Amino acid sequence: MSDITVAGRYAVALFQIAKEQNLINQLEEELRIVNEVFTNDKDLLSFLAHPKMTRDAKNTMLANAFASLSSSVRNTVMLMVERHRTDEVIPMAQEFIELANEENSVADATVYTVNPLTEAEAEAVSSAFAAKIGKRNLRITNVTDSNILGGIKLQIGNRIYDGTIRGKLDRLSKQLLG
Repeated sequence: MSDITVAGRYAVALFQIAKEQNLINQLEEELRIVNEVFTNDKDLLSFLAHPKMTRDAKNTMLANAFASLSSSVRNTVMLMVERHRTDEVIPMAQEFIELANEENSVADATVYTVNPLTEAEAEAVSSAFAAKIGKRNLRITNVTDSNILGGIKLQIGNRIYDGTIRGKLDRLSKQLLG
């Protein structure tokens, strides 16, 4: 069974619990934290992978590290680590976030701009592009990029909408040369 399938099964099970308890948004935020910790904390991963660490030591460390999270999320992560599925924690969290986004009709988007977006600009971008992709709202992450001369570049999943001056100049150059 592939790792994606395993991660998906854990995510679906946790999502069903969240839906039954009406905690989808809370668990989504908690799993974003778990995703960030497992992505960025290499010491944690090496501790969990160390063969001489006992199951109790790992569980104690995880319980302390994720004490502020709900028992559903904490127990799922601890179960996955106990069953040697540590590598699937990040894909599981990402799959849960995708399920929650689908349920809430939200999409994650990365917006590249020269200057940080104001709240009003972010809301305008969200409303304009959410309708294009059939979602109610966009959760925007703004990345400032000094290589952009002006305009914005928006990435939603594997789609890229390039409205930057640099992008327009590149397209014009290809058109003139082609």
